[in-house]
Amino acid sequence: ATLANDQLAELLAICFAASVHSEGGRTYIQLPKLRLPDGGEPSEVDALLCPEPHDGYSSRLYFAVQVKPAGKENATALNWNGNPGRILERNWHAHSWRTPEGLRLAQMLAIHLKAFR
Repeated sequence: ATLANDQLAELLAICFAASVHSEGGRTYIQLPKLRLPDGGEPSEVDALLCPEPHDGYSSRLYFAVQVKPAGKENATALNWNGNPGRILERNWHAHSWRTPEGLRLAQMLAIHLKAFR
């Protein structure tokens, strides 16, 4: 997938070190030290956004660790079902969370992060 420069610019405003990668015919956007919604643990985490269909989802957001949502006892409050996946020579965790199709990258990321509020 080709990503529009304006959409990448929007992601860079959220995560200054965002970078685009490709593996196995899919596009991934690395989001180092992505700031999570207040109250979640950890407060920032390395993340990986796959903005295209993957494993039955219209997009996926992977995390370096299982994140504990705000106000929840532990990370298992979310349905972590991609544990762990190996992408770009690193292990990643993903939980079950759906996004609508046709979103801009920043909108897609915002909807994925709603799970942690």
